[in-house]
Amino acid sequence: MSGSETETQTEIPGLPARLYSASPSKLSMWLDCPRAYRMRYLDRPSPPGRAQRAHTSVGLVVHNVLRDFWDLPEHARTPDAVRELVRTSWIDVGFRDAEQSARWRARITDEVLDYLRESDRSTQPAGIERTVGLKTATLALTGRIDRLDDRDGELVVVDYKTSRRPLGRDDARTSLALAFYAQAVARLFRRACTRVELHHVPTGEVVAHEHTPESLERKAAEAESIGRDLRAADASYAELGVESPVFAPRPSALCRWCDYRQHCPEGQLMGPEQQSWAALEPQE
Repeated sequence: MSGSETETQTEIPGLPARLYSASPSKLSMWLDCPRAYRMRYLDRPSPPGRAQRAHTSVGLVVHNVLRDFWDLPEHARTPDAVRELVRTSWIDVGFRDAEQSARWRARITDEVLDYLRESDRSTQPAGIERTVGLKTATLALTGRIDRLDDRDGELVVVDYKTSRRPLGRDDARTSLALAFYAQAVARLFRRACTRVELHHVPTGEVVAHEHTPESLERKAAEAESIGRDLRAADASYAELGVESPVFAPRPSALCRWCDYRQHCPEGQLMGPEQQSWAALEPQE
């Protein structure tokens, strides 16, 4: 029995519907492709996905290193410590061969060192990989913040990005996840939290946005709208299973990267699957 079936069956007529549980990644996957959402969150057993790609390995390593770095005492936050953290955290999965993996380990070490050189390493963040939750009229959202800074009495949400693609000027402003984090932090700590930042570790670029109460409310309404669609889709799945028409695929360029591509004929028509290291070295 799926989670959606349990939720649907336990609702009692005449009483308010239970809050719909979701995360930013769950909302985002529905927008990207309803079929991939179904395979990831509803099908049981879930269809096997493809092996992890190299850029995912890199992203996990960078996040783990930046998490563990702030756990070090201040005097131990040295370049040698960073090199050791990268070495011990390295995930050798998805690369073409050992030479490519070693080359990228050296490159990531340099990128993380350069990023941290521009950081205030003497000031401890207010939170590292902090799990937060937020309840709206219809949603119960949960997620994890990469870093939470305390600057001049206000809390700032920081999200690390490791993609080779440069950030867009509006990426922070339009991010549903960042807006949710800001609202959740403000309620949890009962302090102002309106500034959200994307930190592009490969280049050190920071894209920031200063939310207003109105812009945060608009983002909450956006999340609730997606949540209503998901509740209806889950109910349709509980009744019709994989025959439900609401889970039609949404073919796009993303299909060449999709973990469930092997189970989706429409996705396979979008072109050959990308090599597992292509996001790092697309020219190959």
